[in-house]
Amino acid sequence: HVQLVESGGATVQAGGSLTLSCTSSGYETTCMAWFRQAPGAEREGVARIYVSTENTHYGTIHYADSVKGRFTIPQDNAKNMLNLQMTSLKPEDTAMYYCAAAFSGFGCFGEEFKKERFGFWGHGTQVTVS
Repeated sequence: HVQLVESGGATVQAGGSLTLSCTSSGYETTCMAWFRQAPGAEREGVARIYVSTENTHYGTIHYADSVKGRFTIPQDNAKNMLNLQMTSLKPEDTAMYYCAAAFSGFGCFGEEFKKERFGFWGHGTQVTVS
């Protein structure tokens, strides 16, 4: 079993920055990701990273086009922690942000983010950009 706990959500002004954190406990996973969901919208992927040192793609990061150049997953995350550094925030970034994890590397495969590939989810942390 894997437990994920997000923190760091807040209300910020447009153009501001924020860092979200996700702490993982339990079994080690292969792929971790950040998703977000705005009211009335589908949950969408934001960024993901291979976190297993046993995977040949370890450390490979993929970002959604909407956040490229603004959001960053640091390469020096502590073990069992996944941070998301967000800069140049826009009102359209307002959403509940969720941390997700998958045992399989398939979660991190391909161009699209497939939420059904992730079996473990946190409860989310709210980001509001005004």
